[in-house]
Amino acid sequence: MRRSTVALPALALCSTLVLSACGTRSEAGGAAGGASGGTTTVVIGFDGPLTGDLSALAIGAKNAAQLAVDQANKTQAVPGVTFTLKSLDDQGQPGTGQQNATALTGDKQVLGVVGPLNSGVAKSMQMIFEQAKLAVVSPATTSPGLTQGDNWAKGTKERRFTTYFRTATTDAVQGPFAAQHLHDTLKLTKVFVVDDKKAYGAGLAATFTDEFKKRGGQVVDTDQINSGEKDFSSVINKIKSSGAQFVYYGGEYPDAGPLTGQLKKAGVKIPLVGGDGISDANFIKLAGGGATGDFCTTVGAPLESGAAGKTFAEAYKAAKFKDPYGAYGGYAYDSATTLIEAVKAVAAANGGKVPADARAKVTEAVQKVAFDGVTGKVSFDEFGDTTNKQLTVNQVKDGAWAPVTSGTFTAK
Repeated sequence: MRRSTVALPALALCSTLVLSACGTRSEAGGAAGGASGGTTTVVIGFDGPLTGDLSALAIGAKNAAQLAVDQANKTQAVPGVTFTLKSLDDQGQPGTGQQNATALTGDKQVLGVVGPLNSGVAKSMQMIFEQAKLAVVSPATTSPGLTQGDNWAKGTKERRFTTYFRTATTDAVQGPFAAQHLHDTLKLTKVFVVDDKKAYGAGLAATFTDEFKKRGGQVVDTDQINSGEKDFSSVINKIKSSGAQFVYYGGEYPDAGPLTGQLKKAGVKIPLVGGDGISDANFIKLAGGGATGDFCTTVGAPLESGAAGKTFAEAYKAAKFKDPYGAYGGYAYDSATTLIEAVKAVAAANGGKVPADARAKVTEAVQKVAFDGVTGKVSFDEFGDTTNKQLTVNQVKDGAWAPVTSGTFTAK
């Protein structure tokens, strides 16, 4: 991905700012479309698993969204508008996410939402947001069906939810990109596929498997685990006797880390490969020294490989957040920026004021947004998916994830 060196359209990054990391200002202000202290308050919601096993990913994303909000206010990105962030914890649970969607749509100040992070959670929220005409821009959900319908894999694509967008590319690209690298570049031809039965993990494993077979690779066996398991000896014994050259895992780091750690302790010295759900330092920690040589794919090019990404990283550091921005920080920043840009366009078209029916108009404006973000070009296709299809292969080296190569998927 080629990074633009031009300034973001409304959010000039400033690495000298010392910004609040707590986000408590999100509860302040008057109703959107009404004046409060001479300004209109517009609330941007955030939803993600802020507690629980996946909190490391969500907290960094929330902080990055807060950074975008703080900078928009500092630069007066939308004259007469003060933005605040309202963050809700879905705990990675669809039921909780559904409750959060109801709470966010019930708050008339909320004109857009950043999140969620989990595809299964997103599925439970979409209809609620659609009925409320509230735009949602996810920085992390990758299940193709969220935007393209349940029959996308059969070639029938249908956009059911006009309010749902995402800045991260989908598993329809991510899984095949991993298959392309493992088979064509590393010349590995035998894989054992494991997934956690959840929407993200099972979907990612399926797209990888299909493409790996197309390229001539052999899936020697498959298995599934229950998320939260502690003992993976059963699946490890199957892997050990399978003759696989690597394991492809569809799921997230809380299970992938212990799985690869136990695999190596059992004497199976083959790499585990996964998607962006394992791209976190906690994967390495949970592996207990067994992660070296493992691979993962992430959406986009390495964030700090371009000028805008470097400036974002500097600004994030200057803001003194306690937690790193993580795998989805840049995408959450761009998601929040998308909503801010949409509000800016809506206000400009209404004589500089946020209209009473702003939600529907913001959704329409999001569809037309186009700017150079910290993750690359930000714009959306007819399904609400990002037009940026760049991906990266990463490998654990010297106790940390390091990028190996970036590129795009090329179909056989």
